[in-house]
Amino acid sequence: KKLEIFAQVLGKPTRVAVLVDSNSAVHPRMFDSLAPAARQWQLELVKIESGRKPSDVQLAAAFETAVQQKAGAVFVLPDEPFFFGKRAEIVALAAKHRLPAFYSLREFVDEGGLMSYGESMTASFRSVADYVGKIAAGAKPGDLPVAQPTQFELVINMKTAKALGIAIAESVLVGATEIIE
Repeated sequence: KKLEIFAQVLGKPTRVAVLVDSNSAVHPRMFDSLAPAARQWQLELVKIESGRKPSDVQLAAAFETAVQQKAGAVFVLPDEPFFFGKRAEIVALAAKHRLPAFYSLREFVDEGGLMSYGESMTASFRSVADYVGKIAAGAKPGDLPVAQPTQFELVINMKTAKALGIAIAESVLVGATEIIE
């Protein structure tokens, strides 16, 4: 779904740099699972790795690599606290290189990123609170069902879109949970 929305915004076949945390156990699998959807939406994915250790590739170098690879956009893979903690730097680098960037959490868009689509962290935190309440009331954790996210949000930063010269299609805007002006 994320790539579908991003492809609609880009509007043409595009090479997309996928920012991958080289220290992540899940990012390599996530990257591999994107290939079928990318082909369907005429997106060419290029893996750009960024690490956390001084000897690893850093974020600025990762964005330089994306530019050298002639990427027309950036897709930041979700579920890594490292990226979340570096969101201001990631958003600033995308802006510096004039690359539309797509994220999974609205906090990136609040920092000035173009757009995000993903689970509502507010709803997820409430769900966790419900679990904790049930456990505090005596329920055994192993007896509680595994809950999947049920609320997703599409957040678009129109100021960033305008700065990048991107016209967001009405069909995408209508589906937005929030539009930041």
